[in-house]
Amino acid sequence: MKLLLQRNIEKLGNIGDIVEVAAGYGRNYLLPQGLAVEVTADNVNRFEGMRRRLIALEQETKEKFEVLAKEIEKASCTVVTNASEEGHLYGSVSARDIAAQFAAEDIEVEPKSILLPEPIKELGIYMVRVRLHPDVECEAKVWVVKGDESQVGSMDFLNEGEEADADDSAAVEDATVEGTEDGGAEDSEGVAGADGSEDEGEAGTDED
Repeated sequence: MKLLLQRNIEKLGNIGDIVEVAAGYGRNYLLPQGLAVEVTADNVNRFEGMRRRLIALEQETKEKFEVLAKEIEKASCTVVTNASEEGHLYGSVSARDIAAQFAAEDIEVEPKSILLPEPIKELGIYMVRVRLHPDVECEAKVWVVKGDESQVGSMDFLNEGEEADADDSAAVEDATVEGTEDGGAEDSEGVAGADGSEDEGEAGTDED
């Protein structure tokens, strides 16, 4: 079927182009989304009157995504997940997981815009392509790091190492102090007992 494009469509055409597409693609996607209209005399005349406005709208959309692309490139996207000691993930990180992490940073990215050839299955740092618009593409740095089940999806584990070290040091110090006090008391009792026994023995010898 022939359609008149009202938006720039990657690998298909630009605003105002008349293109030939599969009927299912046109009826199920392009027409319902308002990306194209059927080629009729009325639609062509109406489009000519709206051409300038549609082109301006397309440019505005492109500029909006250019700003978003800069935010993505500056952002730090960290996905915390479960993994083995060798760095193999118990599962995988998908485009949807990355989009969710961006959303947590108040950056809205559609999962379909994240061009991940295949799910990530190893810990590491990845440069992931993000196509926001046919003319706007950027790269996002994605850190996939290990955490336990309670830490997945958060960054709390980054501070737990320091807290654990502090707690361990305090526990060792307390145990050392308590051991010194207990040991001192036991040593004193032992000395007293030994002296008492010697005194009793000497007293018995004198009486004899």
